[in-house]
Amino acid sequence: MGFFVNGVEETGLPCTVAELVKRKGLTPEALVVELNQQIIKQQQWPVIELRTGDRLELLSFVGGG
Repeated sequence: MGFFVNGVEETGLPCTVAELVKRKGLTPEALVVELNQQIIKQQQWPVIELRTGDRLELLSFVGGG
């Protein structure tokens, strides 16, 4: 299965958005997920299965000053 994350093609086993976030070691509290140009609420991550050709943007917020 192939999909794109931040413009880079990745291949792997089918998974949900939540599983992908966990696999990548990202902090969910500081993350916004856009799937096929739509923002996905964090409550929906565990039930949304990624499909071949999906395009994700994973945006992390970093604090500082």
